[in-house]
Amino acid sequence: SSKKLQMFLRQQQKKATSFLLYQNVSFYFKVGLISGICMIVGTIIGSGIFVSPKSVLANAGAVGPCLIIWAACGVLATLGALCFAELGTMITKSGGEYPYLMEAFGPIPAFLFSWTSLLVTKPSSFAIICLSFAEYASAPFYPGCDPPPVVIKCLAAAAIVVITIVNSLSVKLGSYLQNLLTAAKMIIVTIIIVSGIVLLAQGKTENFKDSFKDSKISVSSIGLAFYNGLWAYDGWNQLNYITEELKNPYRNLPLSIIIGIPLVTICYVLINIAYFTVMTSTELLQSQAVAVTFGDRILYPASWIVPLFVAFSTIGSANGTCFTAGRLVYVAGREGHMLKVLSYISVKRLTPAPAIIFYGAIAIIYIIPGDIDTLINYFSFAVWIFYGLTVFALIVMRFTRKEVNRPIRIPIVIPVIVTLISILLVLLPIISAPELAYLYCVLFILSGLIFYVLFVHFKFSWPQKISKPITMHLQMLLEVVPAEETTE
Repeated sequence: SSKKLQMFLRQQQKKATSFLLYQNVSFYFKVGLISGICMIVGTIIGSGIFVSPKSVLANAGAVGPCLIIWAACGVLATLGALCFAELGTMITKSGGEYPYLMEAFGPIPAFLFSWTSLLVTKPSSFAIICLSFAEYASAPFYPGCDPPPVVIKCLAAAAIVVITIVNSLSVKLGSYLQNLLTAAKMIIVTIIIVSGIVLLAQGKTENFKDSFKDSKISVSSIGLAFYNGLWAYDGWNQLNYITEELKNPYRNLPLSIIIGIPLVTICYVLINIAYFTVMTSTELLQSQAVAVTFGDRILYPASWIVPLFVAFSTIGSANGTCFTAGRLVYVAGREGHMLKVLSYISVKRLTPAPAIIFYGAIAIIYIIPGDIDTLINYFSFAVWIFYGLTVFALIVMRFTRKEVNRPIRIPIVIPVIVTLISILLVLLPIISAPELAYLYCVLFILSGLIFYVLFVHFKFSWPQKISKPITMHLQMLLEVVPAEETTE
């Protein structure tokens, strides 16, 4: 019976491998310039523009600085993406920042990036988006007051469970859901922008008078405003994850960035202008859900459309995040940086189910103690450490890897500017308004060194003895097999 089981698993393993290869090949022919632009726009626009305006305004203090920060965040995201474009065409390995850090600095920074992505940045991002969904989904049921935190957390946890199950059951179901929710996202963005333009044309400009009055320009407030603004732009580096699948990447990658991110920036500035046409700064800060308040004042009695479509938009972002980050866990497991079982594929469903389930479980843990603002600061602090380090890797390799072919070569001043801004974004909040969350984040990142020494560098036998029976039992429980056969 054990031989039959092994034969069955081998057959399913081959089936899973051929399925994944088919997916990769079919995807390759779809990503041209238009698809690349749509991917950037669709990935970036999500929950951030419906959550961050309050926090950006609270830290900027006035309408004028608020709009400038939104535009500046778009410029920074564009410059950062151009740096990543040079790296992505110079080092064509998949895995985002991981291979760039490996080439420039060696395995330890690369492992710490992988460790931080898997256990800090990706799950906290998933948790923030689902908390945003919960806020907007529950807001219509609590008119005039904030929904209870318990309701928001329970609804966010339920959203994580549903998305995890959908992506674990079927790749097609997850992609169909993503297409539907992306359409809903673009509808609500269009409704808000068009409404704002119509109101401006009607002369609703009183909230823009004295737009710099009461502004709070301090080191800490600017840093925190950028944290919240850049959260809405997160995803600007996603095209680098599929460099190999782009048609004519040396032309289409920089063009997609130069067109896509400024397009998102224009959308974000116009959405914020639309908010200010119907709300004063004080009213916006007091609103429990900004887009819901906007809908109540503009679209009544059809104002229910706004929270419904915003909920669809945020759940779509969460679904897309789960789909891509589940693959990151899968790759880390395959590279030996996490439990091997995380790189296995479901026999029946042909999805990386263990990786997706692991990712959802970590996200739920983040929801329990955290709120949106704290998680955004925690996420932004961690992610900009590695964004800065990756862009600095580009500067280092200009001197250490001169012989490498660079199909895209940007002026050296751009990575220097992005590196300096990254350092400021990491250090300013710590210096001006230190919080324990930043200390915990640094300690957690550095704790990855312990795991690297024990499990990757020395490869002690006792961890393998412990993990082997765990892997075997989880493999039988979840009905999963390795995606690729390994030769002994």
